[in-house]
Amino acid sequence: MKNLIIILFGLTGLLVSNSSTLVKLTEETPYVTIKDSGVDVKIERIQDTANRLTDDFTKTSRVCPPHCITKKTPVSGVKTFGEIELIDFIKNRVYTKKGILVDARDKKRFLIETIPGAINIPDAIARTNSKKIENSLFKALGTQIRADGSYDFTNSKDLAIFCSGLWCAASVRLIDNLAKKGYPKDKLFYYRGGLQAWKLLGLTTVVHNAVEVKK
Repeated sequence: MKNLIIILFGLTGLLVSNSSTLVKLTEETPYVTIKDSGVDVKIERIQDTANRLTDDFTKTSRVCPPHCITKKTPVSGVKTFGEIELIDFIKNRVYTKKGILVDARDKKRFLIETIPGAINIPDAIARTNSKKIENSLFKALGTQIRADGSYDFTNSKDLAIFCSGLWCAASVRLIDNLAKKGYPKDKLFYYRGGLQAWKLLGLTTVVHNAVEVKK
């Protein structure tokens, strides 16, 4: 992917060393570094303690339906992540290519801004009735297709899936449809807070071209 833009409002281009990091991820961890599109990206928090969100994610109320508050565990058997668990997943699963971070929003929103390391799989793809598209999706996720057309999920990737926030159902729909098609629930993880919670904590976001499943 080209033209990767790392967004850290409030840093004004200043690189912060470990010793001078005022706002850390945890008490012990100031930041973690991963690769996104072949570029080293530091997942850290905005250091300006007076910083405020100014974009659409400052909005508190959206019409429900469709923007209803999601359950903590919307799909039985699927584990829900907080931010620290997601960062650990990015660092230890995505970075080592054992897992995939999935943005379930539409392509337009994904291109505007997303979490480092994420690829775009809009939830509508998993709702398709096209076996060709379904096979393409599962193959991209590491699933083997047997001679009889059934799926072997032994080497399928772990997936951490998110969308816009607590009021966004795209990630829930994607998880639910993948599970119904046989994807192992112990390989599916739900980041409920989504991009809104991520940005509320001042965490790094990126802008880049989408990685999409070929149809």
